[in-house]
Amino acid sequence: MYLEPIIFCFSLCAFINFIVHPIAVKVGLVDIPNQRKKHAGAIPLIGGLAIFISIAITSILFFSSNTQIFVYLFSAMTLLILGVLDDKNDLSVTIRLITQCGVSIFIFLAADMYLTTFGNILGFEVTLGKFGVLITVLSVIAAINAFNMVDGIDGLAGMLSLNTFLFISVTFLLAGSEWLFLSSIFIAAIIAFLMFNLRWPSKKLGKVFMGDAGSMVIGFTVIWLLLVGVDENVSAFRPVLALYLIAIPLMDMVAIMIRRIKKGTSPFKPDREHLHHIFERAGQSRRRALVTISIVAFIIAAIGLCMELLGVDEWKMFLVFCLLFMVYNYCLIHVWKILSWIRKH
Repeated sequence: MYLEPIIFCFSLCAFINFIVHPIAVKVGLVDIPNQRKKHAGAIPLIGGLAIFISIAITSILFFSSNTQIFVYLFSAMTLLILGVLDDKNDLSVTIRLITQCGVSIFIFLAADMYLTTFGNILGFEVTLGKFGVLITVLSVIAAINAFNMVDGIDGLAGMLSLNTFLFISVTFLLAGSEWLFLSSIFIAAIIAFLMFNLRWPSKKLGKVFMGDAGSMVIGFTVIWLLLVGVDENVSAFRPVLALYLIAIPLMDMVAIMIRRIKKGTSPFKPDREHLHHIFERAGQSRRRALVTISIVAFIIAAIGLCMELLGVDEWKMFLVFCLLFMVYNYCLIHVWKILSWIRKH
């Protein structure tokens, strides 16, 4: 159904990554290694730029015009500019949060998009009423920063978002939603980016990072599609499924913020305590960490989708997710004990 725009978007994203690579090096839009960033050489931060441009052009050319798609594109472009400036000048947390909050409010005012209910996650309908807008603002900020924080090793943010867009696409396909268009072309664009980021299938491809520009746009697009999916006019899935579709970025962000607050530091202060960093300190290669985390994310999302399709009660799905988070947090806190036990046995 969307084969032509998918091929077009993939090709355009790959072309932009290839063409802009040397330009980014010349203008200094590159990621320099430091104490927190462990990679070799200055890597162009153009992946997010290529993803958004290819998505925007493909949407304008192929997507049926409506107010919401232009609201989405304008909002994503705003976050892209914010991300590029952050990549270039390392903006303060305050500036980033204010802009993200502004975008969240804008999508409510311009597209009337906001969360109205959490569903029956407590055994009864949890309606949000006038607090829905506030919850939506917090959800948008959380999703943007969840994918931004998880972007720490090659391919991870790309693979986790690819996983999320894949499962969202399945729900939209089953619901017959036209928003399948956006999720499917995002899959194409991210695959094109990953070819350069992971330098596969050829090592001759110039390596690129998506940068904050890419992770912010991806996080925003994920929450946009989740809001669309739970909207009563689409009803592609129930709200609780969203937790499963972004499980690893969400759980990693919440867990690390809790640990930072306990240490008395800012929850937004960068460090090397994320899940992928723990894998590295445990002696695992980055590639193995990428594969393992991606598989876990896929399994969790698949479990959530199966429960959704089987009509499992929402409160039961929420309880299972809470248990998964408790296990996740316990494993991170006691990771060295667990690894020591595994080595002995």
